[in-house]
Amino acid sequence: MSSPRRNRATPVDNRPVENALGRIRVAQAGMAKSAQRIAEFILEQPETIVGMSVTELSEATGVSEGSVINFCRSIGLSGFQQMKLSLAQEIVQPVQFIHEDLDRADDMETICRKVFHSGIQALRDSLSVLDADALAKAVAAVRAAKRVEVYGIGSSAPIAEDTQYRMLRIGLDVRAVTDSHVQAISASRCDEDVATITISHSGATHETVAATRLAKEAGAKTIVVTNFARSPIQAYADIVLFTMARETRFRTEAMTSRIAQLCVIDALIAGLALADYDNATEALKKTFDVLSIKRF
Repeated sequence: MSSPRRNRATPVDNRPVENALGRIRVAQAGMAKSAQRIAEFILEQPETIVGMSVTELSEATGVSEGSVINFCRSIGLSGFQQMKLSLAQEIVQPVQFIHEDLDRADDMETICRKVFHSGIQALRDSLSVLDADALAKAVAAVRAAKRVEVYGIGSSAPIAEDTQYRMLRIGLDVRAVTDSHVQAISASRCDEDVATITISHSGATHETVAATRLAKEAGAKTIVVTNFARSPIQAYADIVLFTMARETRFRTEAMTSRIAQLCVIDALIAGLALADYDNATEALKKTFDVLSIKRF
């Protein structure tokens, strides 16, 4: 008897394809009405699409998110993310994939000024959209939890690990989970005594959306740090802490988004420490003493 095949998830290929706009134009005439609405929207303003989430495009065109995904697949793409990357490749100068504001001829002084300005602007913009009430609710949710889990994938993984480090310093029981398989298992085993913090710039990464959904279904209190836009992950978030990084428009591995995420986490940690001042300061003293043996 032959052994049964194991079901293995096939990695999604999101590499950009050439001439995405041409594919849409060729196929448009034979599309259903809903698909034609999507096609018209993309052809009229492709530069807008690269800064949108699948949720925003579905709302703008009056179709379901599933219809948007099916549209992308109908022209040979794996999904909306590959659509965005492919459009960006067509309409963006290559230097802008390094940094949105750069020109190829920029000298080092100009590069420094532009990069630092982008970071400063991301912090200003993020402060303008960060809801202090939502931050207070996040502090309360973490304090009420017996355990905290932090999820992040890709460029968000170092932020998740830094969050774990900072929370350990003030005496919390916390664990950063940056492996997608472990995330899914760990999230499914949460309960009402757990608070999760998911860090996802786009809010549309399959792994972190799945982990957040599983954690919420298991009864955990779910907190999400994500960029200011409608995105799939927000459907599974009890509390949303927004950042705003303008470079989202062109790149998935955003530089300034990490600066904004770190600052939001810093605000959360500060709120937690002040809310339990005596215990937090005592834990900080103890961990400082422990870490002192690492220094000369």
